[in-house]
Order: sequence, then structure tokens, then C-alpha cells
Amino acid sequence: MKIKVLLVEDEPSLSMIIKDAMEKREFEVNCAANGNEGLEMFYRLNPDIVVADIMMPKLDGFTMTQLIRQSNKQTPILFLSAKSKTEDVVQGFEIGGSDYLKKPFGMEELIIRIKALLNRVQNQVPESKTYQIGSFTFDPLHQTLAHSLNTELLSHRETAILERLCSNQNNIVENKAVLMELWGDDNFFNIRSLHVFIVKLRKKLSLDPKVQIINIRGIGYKMIY
Repeated sequence: MKIKVLLVEDEPSLSMIIKDAMEKREFEVNCAANGNEGLEMFYRLNPDIVVADIMMPKLDGFTMTQLIRQSNKQTPILFLSAKSKTEDVVQGFEIGGSDYLKKPFGMEELIIRIKALLNRVQNQVPESKTYQIGSFTFDPLHQTLAHSLNTELLSHRETAILERLCSNQNNIVENKAVLMELWGDDNFFNIRSLHVFIVKLRKKLSLDPKVQIINIRGIGYKMIY
């Protein structure tokens, strides 16, 4: 069965290049020219994966993703963008993006990223376990971090990182392992993104001073509580 791809890209020439190249590799590709079209086609076609530009007319890729994630948290969404600042990448992951590919890119790299995301989804087993982190209750399935004072909804990437720290309590979680599993690449750019997410998690856990995420310089992180 062909992999069904929804491509949301406002540059017609790039859209056709990607569509032609992917269809030659036995993908089924449906194209949308903006976020509004992409949103309508997503619910009508139920694609296996979404590949979306960020800067688009009518509805941008980030807003489209936020709307999709209100009802669908499983379908992978891969962003295409010329933006390369760490804060842009982090924002993409926080609102529910699964991967981020910088323009210009090679078609083979795009294919590899798509297949890696789909393999990751297929191998995921729904996790019903909750974790007690000091005075917090962390529910990975519902992506919540609850405290007596408040309950926060975590992003996909925050949830994935925190779950790895919790399941390895008092042990070092290596940077390389997390980056390869969640980002698919352990380059310096992604290391910076990981650090930004760690800082965000530390802030959210700061209501309990006993909970700490310790930086093991050059190796990774360790959670203690």
C-alpha cells in the first residue's frame, strides 16, 4: 500500500518538484496551496503524514498544525522552512511538529525523514503509566504535568524528553541517544534545541525544589528527586 502524503506548500514549482519525485518512489501525494486547504484536505483524506511549509498565505503551517493537534496527536507533521533559528525550531516542536527540515534540502533526505517518522509511529506503544516526580504527577499519554497548584499541558517534545528522564531516574540520559531517537540527528543545532527544552522543563518543575535536572557536561542529563 502506498504511503499517503499531504503536501502543504504555497510555492507551485517546489510543490510539483516534490510531488513528482515522491510519486516516482511509490508515494501517493496530495497537494494543498495554503494552510486552509491543508486543514480541509487533512480531515478529508486522512493522510499517513503531513509535509508542510511554515510561511504560507491565509493560514500558516504552525497555526494549521495547532488546529490539527486539537483532535489528532498521532499523525506525523514534518515542517519545511528556510527559517533556521533555534527558537523557530523549538516553536515548531512545541506546537506539535514531529520533525523540521531546512530549505534547501535534497529529496533523498526528505524521503529518509518521512520513513523514519512513520517507523517511529508504527513502533509506538500507547503508554498508560504515570510517574510521580516529587510533588508532581506526570501523565505521558495525556501530556500533562500536574501539581497541587496547577496542571500544565506539555508539548509533544517536552513529554518525550521528560518520559525518558523519568524512566531513567538517577541515571544519565545521553544527549546522543535522545537526539537520534527524537530528532534523527545529533548535530550542534539540535543539541541547542534539546537544551532549550530542558530549560523549559526545569522551569515547569521549579515548584518542587527537590526535583532537579542535572547537566552532565558533554554527556547528557540526569533527573533526581
